[in-house]
Amino acid sequence: MHSERASWGLRLAAWGGLVFLHFPILIILLYAFNTEESAYSFPLQGFTLEWFGVVLGREDVLQAIILSVKVACMATVLAMVLGTLAAAALYRRDFFGKESITLMLILPIALPGIITGIALLAAFKTLGIEPGIFTIVVGHATFCVVIVYNNVIARFRRTSQSLIEASMDLGADGWQTFRYIILPNIATALLAGGMLAFALSFDEIIVTTFTAGHEQTLPLWLLSQLSRPRDVPVTNVVALLVMLVTMLPILGAYYLTRGTEAVAGGGK
Repeated sequence: MHSERASWGLRLAAWGGLVFLHFPILIILLYAFNTEESAYSFPLQGFTLEWFGVVLGREDVLQAIILSVKVACMATVLAMVLGTLAAAALYRRDFFGKESITLMLILPIALPGIITGIALLAAFKTLGIEPGIFTIVVGHATFCVVIVYNNVIARFRRTSQSLIEASMDLGADGWQTFRYIILPNIATALLAGGMLAFALSFDEIIVTTFTAGHEQTLPLWLLSQLSRPRDVPVTNVVALLVMLVTMLPILGAYYLTRGTEAVAGGGK
């Protein structure tokens, strides 16, 4: 009886935590369909899809969306290349300084965003690089690399080394071994890392604030809307779209990597 009560208590605590975390999101969801124009009011005044049409007709919103997608795609590709190469270089060999290199790779995502943003801005100013799309992409890639690296190196560690050795013994060169043996084994982890990196880049705001210059990504556009109370419904709709865009890749990455412990050749 005591064990059953403890189990119910843990379930209630878990559900309570979920409600606490997602209640603000529910508020945004509800008020994205509210007929009231200027402020939050309860109960809701009515239900309308008008604000979705307004968002699609706003040139500033569309430009911010296009810029955010463009930056996220470029940062993701850069992170996938660098993260995969770093994982491939570090997973097999032990050498002096390996742990330090691993720490340096992980550090950007562990540091507060404001520290990373200030450091990047100082570096760009020292090099004479003006803030713009390039600096945003580089800034986002610094922490997106970690996401890809962690996913890929975990998969490398579960991939049997005997498969690679057998491929080389049978006459395959390095490219053929990578294409037919390594890539199929790390494909889902690589794709999941890329999807997570895209989601992380798409809604990043702190580092972007320091590296954007005159460019305005969608999160920066949302931040600027806080001083415009008459645009509250439009802001809620855009916030809802951002949540959907970031949630779908995360869910996709979860389903791609779920149950992938039994990697081919992993001895299972």
